Amino acid sequence: MKNKKTLVLGASTKPARYSFMAIEKLVEKGHSVLAIGQNAGEVAGVKIQTKAIPLKKVDTVTLYLNPLRQRDYYNYIVEAQPKRVIFNPGTENPEFYQLLKLNDIKVEIACTLVMLATNQY
Repeated sequence: MKNKKTLVLGASTKPARYSFMAIEKLVEKGHSVLAIGQNAGEVAGVKIQTKAIPLKKVDTVTLYLNPLRQRDYYNYIVEAQPKRVIFNPGTENPEFYQLLKLNDIKVEIACTLVMLATNQY
């Protein structure tokens, strides 16, 4: 399996949150993980940053932010030029889909946890 460097945007240190579970599963499956969230902390050895961090060669951005909160990251994500952005349930954002597609970034409306569990990541 190929290591897909992934940014989890909207990361949480609360075990009941899907972003927390996604970080755990990504690490378990051998992917390099970066995380940005509202609160600093650590999940599965991954430090959660509270500010935008330099992104180099990121394969995937997986979103756990509602559409309004995503706006602050539009340029950040587009400039990072990931291969794809995964919109997890509750993060759907047609406005952002258009911007990503204009910049040749693949849009996936899916669940990161399901994709990992079914080897479709």
